[in-house]
Amino acid sequence: MNDFEYERRFYCRALPRELDDGDAPHLIVQSYYVHDGNYALRVRLQTRSLRIDMTAQTDPLTVLQRYRDKFNEAFVTVKGPSVGGTRYEAEREIDARIAAELMMRGGAPIIKNRFSAWIGEDGWSIDVFGGANAPLVIAEAERSGPVTNLQIPSFCVTEVTDQPRFSNDGLAGHPFSQWANDFRRELAQEGPRFQTLFGKNRISR
Repeated sequence: MNDFEYERRFYCRALPRELDDGDAPHLIVQSYYVHDGNYALRVRLQTRSLRIDMTAQTDPLTVLQRYRDKFNEAFVTVKGPSVGGTRYEAEREIDARIAAELMMRGGAPIIKNRFSAWIGEDGWSIDVFGGANAPLVIAEAERSGPVTNLQIPSFCVTEVTDQPRFSNDGLAGHPFSQWANDFRRELAQEGPRFQTLFGKNRISR
């Protein structure tokens, strides 16, 4: 088992309509018990039997309490810091009932819908966040090895691969709503940025 993940992550202004086929995305509720210095200990519950809109009023624990019997997959994960698009990640499946009980008892929870798409030669995940992280949308391309010479779709505004504040554990500790305006001003002043360490970026326009 390879306990490393290789990914590149991008800030998006919205989920492109063409990527929502009307089916239920993966609904993910996860809680972080360590989220400091880009080290993380996470418990995750997920299901594809629910479709819930992600707004600022979408509370992770309220959703979990109301629909806990719908969540049929659960995992515990430990993560190390991300360096150059590579991050240590060890994930194991656990009982969904135990995961729900743990999440109701502690941690810093987040909630999101995860949409999937095949773009170019890569599978992409597009996460639409709710609660304190709404209306954040993050797209990521993940491979079994370094993500080089990537075809970057036009809906990706700027790269955030090595910005810990955009990692899920970063968002658990400091939600997007607390610094969204500062980030938007930063983006307007500095413009989009894409990493140049991963071969040639093929940016669709």
